[in-house]
Amino acid sequence: MTLHDIIHTILLYRNPILKITITTSVIIFLVLLFIYPISYKAPVTILPPSDQDQMGGLRGIVSGGDVSSLVLGNLNQSSSQIHIEILKSRTAAEHVVTKHDLIKYYDTKTVYDACNKLRNDLEVDLSKEMIITLYVKVSTGFLPLFLADLDSNKKFAAKLSNSYVEALDKINTEKISYKARRTREYIEEQLIITDSLLSTAEEKLMEFKQKNKTIALPEQLKSAIESSAEIKAELIKTEIEIGLLEPNLRDDSPTLIALRKKLSELKQEYDKFEIGTEDYLIAFEDVPELSKEFADLLREVKIQNEIYLLLQQQYYKEKIQENKDLPTIEVLDEAIPPLKASGPRTIFSTGIGGIFTFLLVSLYFILKDRKLFPFKRENKV
Repeated sequence: MTLHDIIHTILLYRNPILKITITTSVIIFLVLLFIYPISYKAPVTILPPSDQDQMGGLRGIVSGGDVSSLVLGNLNQSSSQIHIEILKSRTAAEHVVTKHDLIKYYDTKTVYDACNKLRNDLEVDLSKEMIITLYVKVSTGFLPLFLADLDSNKKFAAKLSNSYVEALDKINTEKISYKARRTREYIEEQLIITDSLLSTAEEKLMEFKQKNKTIALPEQLKSAIESSAEIKAELIKTEIEIGLLEPNLRDDSPTLIALRKKLSELKQEYDKFEIGTEDYLIAFEDVPELSKEFADLLREVKIQNEIYLLLQQQYYKEKIQENKDLPTIEVLDEAIPPLKASGPRTIFSTGIGGIFTFLLVSLYFILKDRKLFPFKRENKV
């Protein structure tokens, strides 16, 4: 059958084809307008972590940042993709279900069933600029214009979207608090050890002074002691950072590799004070025996004191981090009740339905015209 034959057949049966198409389109339009449930979406947008938050890591701790920023990074510094996975999690859904009693709304028996239905209604998108947009689709029942409170549904859609942001913030806060507590406990253990070592070093130095009186050290040696104490303190700090990260990261993690490399370089730098090289004008092995003993004791006190001050400062930072209650999410636009329904798309769906009906009915008459059906051909119109 040629295209000309197809067009001829459609024109031949144009009246019944148009009648069926128009009637079907009107029915579809009326069903969508009066019977089909109406859906609402109230989007909320979340800003990505700021550049300052993203810095974290080694730079953060070297400049006095929180050690917790190295423990998998705190969630304020996590990527938008991690935020999306948290939003899609069952934990976030449970928060929203419990807050709004969605077991009744979804007519389910358990919280988990309600969570599954809520997660099916949740939509999360990520833009190129790493801005998250999320919304929860809220639908009315059948005959919405007569049986549903449309304003309540609009407000409910906004509440659910905003509640998801609250859930994300709550989960972030709990994780940050947990990481801070774990870090604080680790530092607390190190503080006890360092305090003991510092007390021992101070006692030995005091005994040495009482026994040998005070020994004057050259300025050059004092400078070397100060430098070695600073390097040793940095070395211990790096070891603590590695100790915090190793339980959480793989051995091939770039962060761990960078820290281990840094530790190796610090050890090499510190060893130069012990063996004597051209990099330093004086090495500890070149000092007379009594002065060397005094220098070693003094250096140990300075090293342990530096480490103790560092740990104590970090301990209180983690304690504050553990107990502070600040928002972890920056919202660009809060969800508000939508002005228009997101579905159904009445005109668009009616048009698609009309086109589909026209094609289907036309196909029927084309096949009929070719006598593929066992009934008599009607008189041509």
